[in-house]
Amino acid sequence: MAFHDLTMKSIHGNDVALSDYKGQHCLVVNVASLCGLTRQYKGLVALQSKHAEQGLTILGFPCNQFSEQEPGTDAEICEFAKSQFEVNFPMFSKIEVNGDGRCELYSLLVDAQKGPSGEEDIQWNFTKFLVDPSGNVVKRYEPGVHPRNIAEDLRNYLV
Repeated sequence: MAFHDLTMKSIHGNDVALSDYKGQHCLVVNVASLCGLTRQYKGLVALQSKHAEQGLTILGFPCNQFSEQEPGTDAEICEFAKSQFEVNFPMFSKIEVNGDGRCELYSLLVDAQKGPSGEEDIQWNFTKFLVDPSGNVVKRYEPGVHPRNIAEDLRNYLV
């Protein structure tokens, strides 16, 4: 299965074919509302605003697997992201990124880009994966990499 072959549930419960993002770079991020890194939403919004016209779309995937830092319902998560950070990119239904319940998207992402020590598991919230317009996973950014530090890489990838 390839990136553009997958269908995911939006945060509003609709099916979204990732083929809708063919021809765009996607930055896939597992997000959480109660994390010390939650303020990265602000940087993600800035990246989306600055680079959308160049073909970047950020895709936010809430996950509650790390110290239960995303306990809310999809509706609560959506409200939080919009009201606190004016999120301007697609958000999806809560998923699992590790373990037996790992969704197919994250299996694909971690198979393509291992962590810095060769690990597959996502270490924490706000791990980011850059996917190119053809659906290839080209880079993995660990949680401590702030979105503003990805901007330089984006200049090399975006048209």
